[in-house]
Amino acid sequence: MTITTTTHLNFRGRAAEALELYRGVFGGDVTAVTYAQAGAVTDPAEADQVMWGQVASPAGFRVMAYDVPAHTAYEPGANPVYVSVRGTDADELRGYWDALAAGADVRVPLAAAAWSPLYGMLTDRVGVTWVLDLEVPWSS
Repeated sequence: MTITTTTHLNFRGRAAEALELYRGVFGGDVTAVTYAQAGAVTDPAEADQVMWGQVASPAGFRVMAYDVPAHTAYEPGANPVYVSVRGTDADELRGYWDALAAGADVRVPLAAAAWSPLYGMLTDRVGVTWVLDLEVPWSS
């Protein structure tokens, strides 16, 4: 048996924007179903919001997102989740960083760290915190 895990991000009215952002950064295709398309509208103002969405790239990147409806509690909290992107190609990682950094709050600039020759952390323009680093062999 094999399994795949996919980060599922929750938003309040910004899921479509987030999915387009990540498609632009990582490539691939967006698939999204609105509450109206699913016949699940509970508030007409939310009909065009995302009930289920995903970005899937040929390189294997996947992320899901949806808009939490107003009748459901949504309290994202402080630092509830980080999305980690670890890669083996420094140039590819820098490209992802540059695209995510547009309009972002850079928490740790992309640079060398004690555990990796390339590491950075930012909170993107839709409020998701990303950690990017270059994978290197570990020796103790």
